[in-house]
Amino acid sequence: MLKELVLANRSFRRFHEEFAVGKATLRELVDLARLSASGGNIQPLKYILSSDPETNAAIFPHMVWAGYLADWPGPAEGERPSAYIIILLDKEISKSAGCDHGIAAQSILLGAAERGLGGCMVGSIQRTGLRRALSIPERYEILLAIALGKPKETVLLEEAENGDIKYWRDDQEQHHVPKRSLDEIIV
Repeated sequence: MLKELVLANRSFRRFHEEFAVGKATLRELVDLARLSASGGNIQPLKYILSSDPETNAAIFPHMVWAGYLADWPGPAEGERPSAYIIILLDKEISKSAGCDHGIAAQSILLGAAERGLGGCMVGSIQRTGLRRALSIPERYEILLAIALGKPKETVLLEEAENGDIKYWRDDQEQHHVPKRSLDEIIV
């Protein structure tokens, strides 16, 4: 059921790093994105896949992990993603991705959830450093990174109180994500 996949698809930021996510799995996830809708059917997105520890280590320092957890520098060694999918805009195809990268990322993450994996869509990226680290040509604009792996944390959804939507961690390191009510978001 789709709702179960949506509920399983949380922003996981800590993983069982030793759990390998193979290149074949990453290709299957990108294929879901490829088959998803694209504005005007332009299909301007390209993808970089990483599942090897060396490339993952080159990507990791360029990710900014959790804006509301200011004192948390990101996952510790042993809790880092096993894989990444970097979503790029090929500027020789289109000057704008529109919302294609959001559609693609959601398709990838729902596919990951279906496979018992978790991920985190990362938009806060040190793009210049990542471009250098991966030798990404200038024709590609770095849009998003998706960190993937076997989740090593619990993410709990709860009702937002008094409009406070800031996520937080409790003493047991459970990640709490307040959501606005359905009545509040329907105008």
